[in-house]
Amino acid sequence: MIRFCLQCLKTKKACICEWITPITTDVELIILQHPTEAKRPLGTAKILSLSLANCRTFIGENFTEHNELNQLLAQDDYLHQVLFLDNESKAINGQKIDSDQKQRIILLDGTWKKAYKMWQLSTNLHGLPKVHLDTELSGNYRVRKAPKDNALSTAEAGYHVLSQLDLDGSIVEDGDKFDSILIAFDNMIEFHISQMPEGVYQKNYRSE
Repeated sequence: MIRFCLQCLKTKKACICEWITPITTDVELIILQHPTEAKRPLGTAKILSLSLANCRTFIGENFTEHNELNQLLAQDDYLHQVLFLDNESKAINGQKIDSDQKQRIILLDGTWKKAYKMWQLSTNLHGLPKVHLDTELSGNYRVRKAPKDNALSTAEAGYHVLSQLDLDGSIVEDGDKFDSILIAFDNMIEFHISQMPEGVYQKNYRSE
């Protein structure tokens, strides 16, 4: 018997597919995923790759010689930016760019320490503009400890990026068209909390 969902690759009990909604957007995401994140039960990058047709995920640590990524970066009809907060990064916003260019945003999927190492090793990223989200945003990744209150999961970061940059109307009749990303994320987290022994979540993760 197959124990894992062939689409989301999570155990069938923890399958997230019922909450996934296809989303169309001109903004493309490239997820560079650290190998340790690829099989984590609580990994959230899969929510983005399943929701978005124009989302690509590459697994590794040093992407300097990654042929497929480098072919994408060589396409000058795209503006490539890396979501990476440091002293040189600029706040991401919804201002229009050169009308001849489309946008690709690169997300580093890993703990802050591992994402920083990926950035250091992947020299092909160093010449790209760096952008960051509003530092006042707070994440809801409440079953994984984060170094800061404003640390976001990859799914949350993708949601905020798309909400900022989708200029063809991110607002739909029932709200933000990207809401399903957060709905899938929240349901995944709630499921894992429900599977914890009584008192474990309150003791180890919940802030009173």
